[in-house]
Amino acid sequence: MRLNSNFNLFTSTNFSPTKYIPSPSNGVNRFLLDRIGTEQARATTIVQFAPHCTFPKHTHIGGEEFVVLEGTFCDEYGSFPKGTYVRNPIGSAHAPYVEGDGCVIMVKLLQMADDVGEGTAPLYVHFDDERKESTEYGSALNMYCNDQTGERVQMCWVQPNTLFPVDDYAVIGGEELFV
Repeated sequence: MRLNSNFNLFTSTNFSPTKYIPSPSNGVNRFLLDRIGTEQARATTIVQFAPHCTFPKHTHIGGEEFVVLEGTFCDEYGSFPKGTYVRNPIGSAHAPYVEGDGCVIMVKLLQMADDVGEGTAPLYVHFDDERKESTEYGSALNMYCNDQTGERVQMCWVQPNTLFPVDDYAVIGGEELFV
């Protein structure tokens, strides 16, 4: 399957909860944003977990990163509430589950650069982190940065009627925005 897979083109997708599709795991639904491949795919997806559902233990052959949008995401490493960014590097493994509140995440799979020395320990950063910096457009929080690969993950809070600037990262390597 190929969906919004030409990353040299601008694309925009409007989310609709009526367009979730079921995953192979019971109680897990997906809204596809981009995808290259079948079940184990390079993908960006909004995933909805029903209350009390589990997902089988799996290894991240190309890494995984996600933001908890609603509820609480759990695995053997902890419980991560709304507003948490989780980065599971290549080779990491976990068995996710959701308790009574259900959960919605925006997840990116198989998109990490290989052999950048990250190891396999997960990274967790919460939005309420006090490292938020003031910017010309509002504020920003750097969640992850790797100068070797040029990758930067940043959460931005943009004030109404303010332009969001294009920076050097976007000009050189492109930019992906989730609003």
